[in-house]
Amino acid sequence: MQKMNCALAALALGCALACPAPQASTPEELIHLNCAGCHLPVEKPDAGLTRMQQQRKTPEGWQMTLTRMHVLHKSPFTDPDGASPEDVMRTLVKYFADTKGLAPAESARYRYSLEQRHNTIDVPEDPEYAVMCARCHAESRVGLQRRSEAEWRDLVHFHLAQFPTSEYSAGGRDRDWLGTGLDTIVPLLSKTYPYETAEWSDWQKATKPALEGRWRLAGHMPGKGDFDALMTATADGADNFRIDLQGQFADGEDLSGTGSAIVYTGYEWRASIDANGVAYKQVLAATEDGAQLEGRMFQREREEFGVDIEAWKISGKPQLLALAPAHLRQGGTQTLVLAGAGLAGKPDFGKGIRVDEVVSSDAERMVVTVSAEAGAATGPRAVRVGNATLGNALTVYTQIDRIEVTPAYAVGRVGGSEGSQDKVRATFEAIALANGADGEPGTADDMRIGVVAAEWAVAPWDEKAASDNDVKFAGVMDKDSGVFTPAAAGPNPARKYQTNNAGNLKVVASVQDGERTLQGEGRLLVTVQRWNNPPIR
Repeated sequence: MQKMNCALAALALGCALACPAPQASTPEELIHLNCAGCHLPVEKPDAGLTRMQQQRKTPEGWQMTLTRMHVLHKSPFTDPDGASPEDVMRTLVKYFADTKGLAPAESARYRYSLEQRHNTIDVPEDPEYAVMCARCHAESRVGLQRRSEAEWRDLVHFHLAQFPTSEYSAGGRDRDWLGTGLDTIVPLLSKTYPYETAEWSDWQKATKPALEGRWRLAGHMPGKGDFDALMTATADGADNFRIDLQGQFADGEDLSGTGSAIVYTGYEWRASIDANGVAYKQVLAATEDGAQLEGRMFQREREEFGVDIEAWKISGKPQLLALAPAHLRQGGTQTLVLAGAGLAGKPDFGKGIRVDEVVSSDAERMVVTVSAEAGAATGPRAVRVGNATLGNALTVYTQIDRIEVTPAYAVGRVGGSEGSQDKVRATFEAIALANGADGEPGTADDMRIGVVAAEWAVAPWDEKAASDNDVKFAGVMDKDSGVFTPAAAGPNPARKYQTNNAGNLKVVASVQDGERTLQGEGRLLVTVQRWNNPPIR
């Protein structure tokens, strides 16, 4: 049992999603052995077992379901052929995700949750749904499922039976939870997220993309900078790949490693990579033609640190895929990194921009120094290298008019102190904007310049935060990177009432633009640990 618990702990982190299961019994045999004791056969509308027959989910969704079956019902996940419980679960997750998954169009809206973008704020359109479901869950928790009406009804019954405290929770005593759930929420969810959809029917019939090959990656890591890499995916069995990643940040720091990947549902790419001694996960989605992957690569133990990634399959044709940094001031000089494949020739940045020096150049990466004339046309422009062109790659601007902090609202969490939960850090970036020809902020002609360097600080959000001295106790902001590290968990004898190190802070970015200093502000709530951290929250 201890071994099983360890396996489930690993699955909860998601690392097992990228590991292939060794050959053992077939998925159908494992389902019959491990599931059919409780779930009865059903012939209509499609053959299968009760409950699982009329549900569709992402790999993470099925992972959570199987984990719950063990935790609540002690499902052993055994195999007469000797496969371990961990391998049985991997096999079942793969089978269910492939046969009862979500189509690309169905998961697209809620990928932020799969990619662990925890500071995303979703605002449900339906007010009743917002109160009944989204007071506890991200909208994605529901949006990444598809069920029949009967299954949504069973879920309401299960939820209120398993978590009866919902009915008398703070702010929750004003409603008939069961009645509203069955009469209002079930019809809404059945209509919004039905089991049978044209998208899923079409995807089941579609030819699935071939993802083996060489990939060119480009991305950005908040707090660190721009990133590019070459990734080779070598087939290692059906839907499984060995991964070799050779990458670097714009400042030259290496990020390279090896690992493995598995593809679910024909497009859901999950990889585990050891890069420079740090375990990373890739959660990417392939386009239907297999030409691109998009998503996020993040540290397994610190999900808040990650690289936003776009990847393009190397096709043999010249490809210019990314440019960093993507902005240049009129009359200014800048060193730029161009990433692509099959690059040859001198870069052309258009009228008014001169290439001063080619610092380094090969078929996949070029580093050049450029200068813009004082009268160079402002706005985004295309960049060309030989026969490869990247549209809207470089933005030329006159001056920065204002600064926005992103995320505008973030959550950090205290941790450590020999507890089970580490500190959850928060990373901020300064986005420069120009007001456009009308000189007014917030109008249609405003121009996004891009991420710029800033000096970071925190201040009290309000009078209460000032009187409680939150700036002193809540943690430390790195003035150069914009990474905030919360303080230690637990009661603090030095604080009023010996409370913990929570805080309500204003995040201030100061940007130097010539002789001017511009500031932008965001908000950071430093709060207590989160103890239950499933892949979809």
